[in-house]
Amino acid sequence: MRNLGSIKTIVVKVGTNLLSSATGIDQDRIRDIAAQVAALKKRGYNVILVSSGAIGMGAKALKHKSAVKHIPLRQACAAIGNPLLMTAYQQAFSKHGMLCGQVLITRNVLNNRTGYNNMRAAVSTLLQLGVVPVFNENDVVSTSEINSVFGDNDRMSAYVASKTDADLLILLTDIDGVYTGNPKTDPDAVRLSEIDEITDEIFGYAKGAGSTFSTGGMKTKLLAAQIAQKAGCGTMIVSGYEQDALLRCAGGEEIGTYILPERRLAQRQRWILNTSASGYLTVDAGAENALTVGHKSLLPSGITDVAGVFNEGDVIEVRSPSGTVILKAITGFNSSDLLRIMGHKTKDITRILGDVPKVVFRPEDSVYI
Repeated sequence: MRNLGSIKTIVVKVGTNLLSSATGIDQDRIRDIAAQVAALKKRGYNVILVSSGAIGMGAKALKHKSAVKHIPLRQACAAIGNPLLMTAYQQAFSKHGMLCGQVLITRNVLNNRTGYNNMRAAVSTLLQLGVVPVFNENDVVSTSEINSVFGDNDRMSAYVASKTDADLLILLTDIDGVYTGNPKTDPDAVRLSEIDEITDEIFGYAKGAGSTFSTGGMKTKLLAAQIAQKAGCGTMIVSGYEQDALLRCAGGEEIGTYILPERRLAQRQRWILNTSASGYLTVDAGAENALTVGHKSLLPSGITDVAGVFNEGDVIEVRSPSGTVILKAITGFNSSDLLRIMGHKTKDITRILGDVPKVVFRPEDSVYI
């Protein structure tokens, strides 16, 4: 049996393949997931669902057979599929006397501190009311052109787990864990029961993409596990076709693959780490040493370049002279002001900008990569 420690909040991500049938939604699969979630809640767990499937459901309702790549069509399929998906969940949970609530988000919601705090408050209230939050990306409005997409629901589920202080992320998929090769074609492929570090070798085992309507694959699940790891959240990659997979995972049974958590960062640090950078600064060798060895605040005198357009309070990257990302931090200046004071001594800042802070950010507002 696995020692999972004290688990309180579980995020369950359900893949498109598991929910799809020839005609649309696999109602039996959704009923089974709802029954397991109901059982977990009776055991005292908070459960959050991240469900794929809306675009696939919409595509099948439209009788669209091929992969949906055109952005307006993806948005249309999501608009059609979201209510179909949520209706199926609502009907399934109602049999257990439970309610579920849809939470549609984009990457921008989590990047924005106010939006993120509002989301956390809403989810906390739903859980307190005994309602199961069902997350999905708001594909109707999110597009890669405006940098608002997560890319796939595997990584979105990991961000949700990180932002909601979850203890365990369960990725339900159509394969029963991480293998050293493709178990469908390689008879020598071995399932890895536990992974403590996701190395390049581990990533080398992950090949291929998801189904026609899904965007995932094993690589995206490992990328999701890395995000969860840094949040101090363990990840289980397990087949959703396994009987009572959720209950067995929570009970510590050694099914699937378990990626162990790292030491949990503070909530503010996790937000910084998982927020998209609005720009970056390049620093000289002296500032790099002060940051990496001395863990000091960053002074404008050590900045050699400012890239991007950002405001005070945004998350930015700090890069070494060679271009390596050193850390991410919340900047105390906007990009225009930093361009005016970069390279200047502290005593010059007041003359240039007036009475403003003398450091770009402090150690407590940064996270090392």
